[in-house]
Amino acid sequence: MGEGAGQMGGIAVVETTGGGVFADGMRGLGRSLRLWGLGIRATVMSLLVSLVLFSLPGVGLLLVPAVVGGVRRVANRQRELAGAWSGRPIPVPYAPKPADEGFLSRCRWIAHDTQTWRDWLWVTLDPIVGVALAFLPIGLILSGFWGMGLAFFGPELSAEWDGLWFDFIPVEGPTTAMLAGVLGLLHLPLALWLAPRTVRAHGAWTRRLLAPSETARMADRIEHLSVTRSDAVDTQMAEIRRIERDLHDGAQARLVAMGMTLDAAEHLLDSNPEAVRSLLIEARKSSSKALEELRDLVRGIHPPVLADRGLADAVRALAMVSPLTAEVTVDLPGRPELPVESAVYFAVSEILANAAKHSGGDRVWLDLRYDHGMLRVGITDDGRGGADISRGTGLRGIERRLATFDGVLAVSSPLNGPTMVTMEIPCVLSSPKTTSC
Repeated sequence: MGEGAGQMGGIAVVETTGGGVFADGMRGLGRSLRLWGLGIRATVMSLLVSLVLFSLPGVGLLLVPAVVGGVRRVANRQRELAGAWSGRPIPVPYAPKPADEGFLSRCRWIAHDTQTWRDWLWVTLDPIVGVALAFLPIGLILSGFWGMGLAFFGPELSAEWDGLWFDFIPVEGPTTAMLAGVLGLLHLPLALWLAPRTVRAHGAWTRRLLAPSETARMADRIEHLSVTRSDAVDTQMAEIRRIERDLHDGAQARLVAMGMTLDAAEHLLDSNPEAVRSLLIEARKSSSKALEELRDLVRGIHPPVLADRGLADAVRALAMVSPLTAEVTVDLPGRPELPVESAVYFAVSEILANAAKHSGGDRVWLDLRYDHGMLRVGITDDGRGGADISRGTGLRGIERRLATFDGVLAVSSPLNGPTMVTMEIPCVLSSPKTTSC
């Protein structure tokens, strides 16, 4: 799995930096310009909010949904930029839309969403704080060029305007004009040095007001736990029903038949020994098939290779039996918890089966590694692409299985491929590895 593949799900990709102080400064200036432009939009939205709330109390109520939608679009763009430039994504914290699309339902949804009021606080203050932060390095650049211009035209302008100052220097003649030009020239490197820092300060300001509040994060966490707990219970019950069905239709039926065969043999033991021999052979075959079915059932619950050799070798075993040519890279310094191992194993198994069945590709690459408390699995095939997590029950099932452990699933599958599936599960490694990777 290659790094820098873009942004999947909740995984942010930090824009690369480099090239020295000058390159960082120029990049910071470009970002300051973009933030300043967004700040101007926020200023317009602030005026609209004030107009709706105070100037048009009657008609303004009808405009509330449209104005809130505009504020949220600008705020989401600020969240996106702040997350991309800092490497710390700012989640979109709005409550889900109501099923009822009526006007009153939308107004209640907006009014009861605490983030609406935080957005309006941001759009009220950002024209002051955000615009000032974004414009500071740009203003230094403009004032620097103005100071350098005064080195040539300062005396004439001072005489025409009856006095002129640049910063703390009164421009009265050629000497002071030249000092103003030197000072203006110094503004340029100062702006380059300051630009990345003001961008970071702007990102911190944006995060302060637009990131979800602690109450909202706790509510989302509780809702997430409730949903995943329900999914886990449903999955467990479905698994129990599958085991019961397999036992009833398979091993149990064979054991019942074997009991009937042995009962018949008991009745024929004295009168027909040859028939008893045939019945015993049949009973032995039934017991062998019942044992085989029980082993298959146990393998479906927790594969022996997973229990004996760990996740790394279990994934390699899946790759070896896959119809696609598989290349596996593993970097696990230990073993995850058994439930996590099982969830990842079956997720990889289903993704490989889907790739072999639907992708039309020839090769698949698996990358399994542990990094900073996160178990990461990447699976890429060279197939036709077009996989959509919203259209398949298999991928949604994997997503629900991982969500039980606070894991996430991301799928990138453009038409004509390749398909890249990424799974991330927070966990700890509880024991040293027993096999080489």
